[in-house]
Amino acid sequence: QVQLVESGGGLVQPGGSLRLSCATSGFTFSYYGMTWVRQAPGKGLEWVSGIHGAGSRTAYADSVKGRFTVSRDNAKNTLYLQMNSLKPEDTAVYYCARGDSMDGYDYWGQGTQVTVSS
Repeated sequence: QVQLVESGGGLVQPGGSLRLSCATSGFTFSYYGMTWVRQAPGKGLEWVSGIHGAGSRTAYADSVKGRFTVSRDNAKNTLYLQMNSLKPEDTAVYYCARGDSMDGYDYWGQGTQVTVSS
């Protein structure tokens, strides 16, 4: 069955970096756009970034543009989110999801906690 498993979250100081991974299985990874979404404490879901199946097109929320980089390794069926210059307002549970804003999201990972604090 389809599985998405995030990892790489943790506690980091402001200005620091983290790289999130989303290991997938159960489907042909390269056929699908993939998305990162986050949920801050007490807030709703926020779209963060998306990437086309072939990895040739990416998109970012204005709040993370220039600091975050989404990528994928289709040989390893894995999605990544490199997060640099982290801010306290980036604190959230980060989820990867299969799909994009046009087709919708049909599978989600369990999430990984990112906490940015001194």
